[in-house]
Amino acid sequence: TKVVAGAIGTLAYSKLCTSTGTKKAEGKKADEYKFEVVDLKAFLDNPEKAISDCKQVAEMLHKTGLLIVRDPRVDSSENDKFIDNMEKYYELDLQEKMKDVRQQYSYQIGATPEGVEQARNHCSRAAKLKGDDAPVTVCPPGKDPKWRYFWRIGPRPKETEFKQLNVGNVIPKAIPDFETRMDTWGNLMMTTVRTVAQMAAVGFGMEKETFVEMMENGPHLLAPTGSDLSKHNKKDTAFASYHYDLNFLTIHGRSRFPGLFVWTRDQKRHPVKMPKGCLLLQAGKQFEWLTGGHVLAGFHEVVVSDATLEAKKRAEAAGKSTWRVSSTLFAHIASDNVLKPLGGFSKEVDARKYPATKAGDQVSDELKAIKLGGS
Repeated sequence: TKVVAGAIGTLAYSKLCTSTGTKKAEGKKADEYKFEVVDLKAFLDNPEKAISDCKQVAEMLHKTGLLIVRDPRVDSSENDKFIDNMEKYYELDLQEKMKDVRQQYSYQIGATPEGVEQARNHCSRAAKLKGDDAPVTVCPPGKDPKWRYFWRIGPRPKETEFKQLNVGNVIPKAIPDFETRMDTWGNLMMTTVRTVAQMAAVGFGMEKETFVEMMENGPHLLAPTGSDLSKHNKKDTAFASYHYDLNFLTIHGRSRFPGLFVWTRDQKRHPVKMPKGCLLLQAGKQFEWLTGGHVLAGFHEVVVSDATLEAKKRAEAAGKSTWRVSSTLFAHIASDNVLKPLGGFSKEVDARKYPATKAGDQVSDELKAIKLGGS
């Protein structure tokens, strides 16, 4: 299995999202870093004529576990409205927010308070990373000082073995139009996820709908985090400790505060500066499972960096919220579908590491490991 030959550096600047192609990232050692951004327009206009873009998506997911896309259907102003909505929610008093906590459902709907979620222990892996590539996260990781809100996107299965993963949403009474804002932005991001999943399937030589059909009626979750920078503002504080995502694909809109760092397949750590008009996608564990390790779940962390603190100062000066809200959605394989290396991926060197397992069992096991599920 090949790894990417060069580091991709800071995933940055708005010009990247005006066209398809390879651009150089600004900043330190910019000449060493290249990252390709995929404009989805060609595929949306005519999938049969966008095979090269599909292969590009597949190659980027293999080499780096992530990609940045521009989707002409997604208006970035909806991301701003969504973040406005979540800032209002996280600024509510503790007692009001606690009304929306549903621990009995493994926190998979409604609010998760800070100090609950805890990343898996990846200390042995992290210890091999040196210098600028080492995570800021302490080992073993503590409980994350961030809130999260889980909001189900899309229809639920009529019958499922995993009812606790497929329950209805919790609607906060204190925020008008909460449901509309969540559904609007969540559904927009899901349209992008489905298109990228189609392109990846074509790029890997599979039927276009292979992944999309497996995602149908999945427990897709709009999952914005809320990190209170007025309270947690010490440099290198980890809001989300070094981890991978358990789902199929994670998609992020642009946050108002930097802090997301990602690792590519070559174990290089890179800060993400999400440009306006673009969306970042990262492969999760279910993608890794279905490809027998050809695509690896991408590790990442969210920490307070110098750039985070600079953005905080600007927000304070402008009288704006200092809650760092992530614009995040977790797209899942449907709970009752079986995860196993598909087609030719069953011949991957590491395919035996991924035995046939129902997606719902895989998710439940992961939730227990990160202190959200039952024992």
